[in-house]
Amino acid sequence: MTESLAVSDYSRVLERVQSEHVHLVRFLWCGNDGTIRAKATGAGRLGSRLANGMGVATAVQAMNSLDEVQPIGPRTKVRLMPDPQTFKVLPYAPHTGAMICDHVRFGDFLHVDENLDAVCQRTFLKRMEIRLSERDAALRAGFATEFSLATGVEGRYVPIDHSLGLSTIGMTASQDFTDELVGALEAQGIEVDGYATGLGYGQQEVGVAHHKALRAADQQIFLRETIRGVAAKRGIVASLAPKPWPDNAGNGLQIHFSLWSSDRQNRFDAQGAGMLSGEGRAFVAGVLEHLPALCALFAPSFNSYRRRTTQGFSCWGPDNRLAPIRLPGGAGPVPPGATNVLLALADSSCNPYLALGGLIAAGLDGLERGLDLPEAVEGDPAELSEPERVRRRVRPLPHTLLEAIEALEADRYLTSALGPSLAHSFIAVRRSEWHAFSKSNPTHEQAGHFLRY
Repeated sequence: MTESLAVSDYSRVLERVQSEHVHLVRFLWCGNDGTIRAKATGAGRLGSRLANGMGVATAVQAMNSLDEVQPIGPRTKVRLMPDPQTFKVLPYAPHTGAMICDHVRFGDFLHVDENLDAVCQRTFLKRMEIRLSERDAALRAGFATEFSLATGVEGRYVPIDHSLGLSTIGMTASQDFTDELVGALEAQGIEVDGYATGLGYGQQEVGVAHHKALRAADQQIFLRETIRGVAAKRGIVASLAPKPWPDNAGNGLQIHFSLWSSDRQNRFDAQGAGMLSGEGRAFVAGVLEHLPALCALFAPSFNSYRRRTTQGFSCWGPDNRLAPIRLPGGAGPVPPGATNVLLALADSSCNPYLALGGLIAAGLDGLERGLDLPEAVEGDPAELSEPERVRRRVRPLPHTLLEAIEALEADRYLTSALGPSLAHSFIAVRRSEWHAFSKSNPTHEQAGHFLRY
């Protein structure tokens, strides 16, 4: 970003704050525990905060979802440097705006581009985007987010309806909330691609438009905030926890992705033949190669492994719902530019910057090594014989958070891409959650996740 553009962006933010009578501006970030956190500044101090950021202890990157700080090294200060291009006025919070922040080392904030902190997850995604741009490519991604709506009854949370999946009864039960949510998203420039009720009681699913990776991750932060903010405004609760109730369907986070060149060509397209291009196959092969370790970034909470009862093997298949990676619509012809791949492992306990950054890193490994996809799997990979799994390179995926963490620790390529500071802090935070919740009972586990995500 040039200095003149930065000044122009700062001026635009200050003008909107004044014209829309904003009193308070939140500086948002998403931590290693997947929790969205914030500090806020009054409108009168915003000009200085835009230039110099706000101080915060590095301990915020060592906090797990129980607010326990992990020992990850010396405690110092970093600056929360807001990105003015992400500024939004929040429709659900009176006189309040928000911006997404990068973490910058304390004392170096006058040189933002050169001194972004090594533990900043958003900066990790930026680094991976730069590496991909060297191949004249950019990842475009779109999220389809499941969440559950609940009301408080006698000290517990119950779903707002008990309708069937995709039932209009469920749509009717939530129609006032849905109307306000979609309006609030549109007011923030977030385009809704699709909306439906899910298979779980009280479950909703909202899909949003595809964007380049960084904007898609930023948009996902605002989407999560808006879902919870609108629900709270209406006196109900929205939970994005992977498994909010033990006996109800879980909430996933589908990630649709594709590669695009600077001349706006979809690099996954195979000239309308319906399958992936050679470049697309190599990219997805890299994701498959690192999928066990990526589970720690895509499904990083203890609760994630209560939801994951299917898709337990590293494989792919055209529109195979039992495969973690698939081509939406199967192997048939698709319109030019429409080819994309769906990753079905993730959930909203993830940090979207780590999820997309890890996806790009793994895909780049596939491109750089010229990997090719193994044979597609049609049907349940669990029913394949062991020799057949070996032949097709089908491997079991982690069944617990601890197994996922250990797979990430063993994957030197991904930990190198993350960098030692970020890899160490992320693993420390998530391992501490494993230890805490593996010793607790299901009631404590549910309470520890229902309102956290």
